[in-house]
Amino acid sequence: MPVIDLSSPVDASGWEPDPIVHEIMTPAEGARHMAEEMKTHFGLDFDPADLPGGELLSLDTLTLTSHTGTHVDAPSHYGSQGDYGTPRHIDQMPLDWFWRPGVVLDVRDVGVGVIDRARVEKALADIGYQPKPLDIVILHTGASQHVGTPRYFTDFAGLDGPATDYLLDLGVRVIGTDAWSLDAPFTDMIRRYQETGDRSVLWPAHFAGRRREYCQVERLANLDALPEPFGFQVACFPVKIAGAGAGWTRAVALVDE
Repeated sequence: MPVIDLSSPVDASGWEPDPIVHEIMTPAEGARHMAEEMKTHFGLDFDPADLPGGELLSLDTLTLTSHTGTHVDAPSHYGSQGDYGTPRHIDQMPLDWFWRPGVVLDVRDVGVGVIDRARVEKALADIGYQPKPLDIVILHTGASQHVGTPRYFTDFAGLDGPATDYLLDLGVRVIGTDAWSLDAPFTDMIRRYQETGDRSVLWPAHFAGRRREYCQVERLANLDALPEPFGFQVACFPVKIAGAGAGWTRAVALVDE
């Protein structure tokens, strides 16, 4: 069964609003660090020079948010209270949501702005597929071409409220996107809000999660590699971070043969 990587890297060399700090301890530094830790915590004396080449293991320390790279948003990310009760954190979500049949919707023609219900319905009609309960629906906006640059955070399209509710009404509980956010860019949302005064244009896809329990997978990549718009499984298990509103995932597609 071919496995296709659908994940963006966590790359400290790329541009991020919240920069990634990636500190690397070399194997030689790791040997000295280990000796110091053994002495401090366990009272053991060990000379790193006794190791082959004076090296042990490298160690990477990263400072980043749980929304860096490809990640899964939990209901608790959307607000502290939900119409359905207290929103769950990422470590509380059912794992069977995150290994399901997938369907990708090509909405690259939208450009920058809003993907409404009519556009979602058209994308499904174009491929002749109706999502089943717990299918994972993924939006191909084309945003991943800008990963690592400021444009990744401003040049994409996101769902409006009715489009989000439409997918949730079908029983979908995980919606993915190759963009930074499942909502439209904040530049677009704020402009429309300032022009109209309509608060419903502000983060409607995220705020739908206050009414309906669901998860988002943001910052997917490599959607062009999928041979067909459906007929594959998506695995996107989130890292089990206790009490967190999101968790990183190495999302992949497993293609049926």
